[in-house]
Amino acid sequence: MQPQPDKEFVAFRDVWLAYNDELLAANHFAVEAIDLSVKEGEFIAIVGPSGCGKSTFMKLTTGLRMPSRGRILIDGQPVTGPLKISGMAFQAPSLLPWRTTMQNVLLPLEIVEPFRSQFKARRKEFEERARQLLQKVGLGGYEDKFPWQLSGGMQQRASICRALIHEPKMLLLDEPFGALDAFTREELWCILRDLWIEQKFNVILVTHDLRESVFLADTVYVMSGSPGRFVGKKKIEFSHPRDLELTYTREFTDIVHELRGHIGAARQAQPKQVTP
Repeated sequence: MQPQPDKEFVAFRDVWLAYNDELLAANHFAVEAIDLSVKEGEFIAIVGPSGCGKSTFMKLTTGLRMPSRGRILIDGQPVTGPLKISGMAFQAPSLLPWRTTMQNVLLPLEIVEPFRSQFKARRKEFEERARQLLQKVGLGGYEDKFPWQLSGGMQQRASICRALIHEPKMLLLDEPFGALDAFTREELWCILRDLWIEQKFNVILVTHDLRESVFLADTVYVMSGSPGRFVGKKKIEFSHPRDLELTYTREFTDIVHELRGHIGAARQAQPKQVTP
């Protein structure tokens, strides 16, 4: 199904989060006053200084954390617990060492309904789906290899396949390429770009790499230091698909410098607590 670009897919309505009741009573928030509207099929990136709440924002989006105040809607439904319509990948691939690449990629289908109850009957179909995904990310022929037989970049490719195997509507990426060398990182940018253009799932990417955010995202949001809140928003107007040569142009580097300025200002700002 083609995404509806005018349809709101992710909505944060004045969301605040304190990690416990004591902190809430003291008006000590990890993130505050988050308002966000993301369209269906949109790719957004979130950048900001360390400790600003980017990962906390991801936990709120996936339903792993409930807001202290405000509401979160995903695909029109209130978030009341962990979402089944999302896939996730992190900086550490976290592949199970005793499972092959194929078995690691299939893992979500073994544990998430409705696939879990269908797994035995549809195993061949699921394996073919996994094989096609692995082929797209350059891992064709590595289905029977174990994680220790793969490079870091190859493990991260397998991790992305695992996040997409159940065909989620939303992909959440928390520093997925941060531990990789520059060449591998750029190669994976292009793989992610191609998968997103083909399937048009929503993507929320948390990253410290400003070039990465500008190359991949439709919109980049800048978060302040703790308590985390959005202090900048930049619409990236470059058309898709984007080529790596774009990253060497003046127009591209100007946007990177603009974002760096926002982050520098956010880092220098004094932490404060605000009572809504």
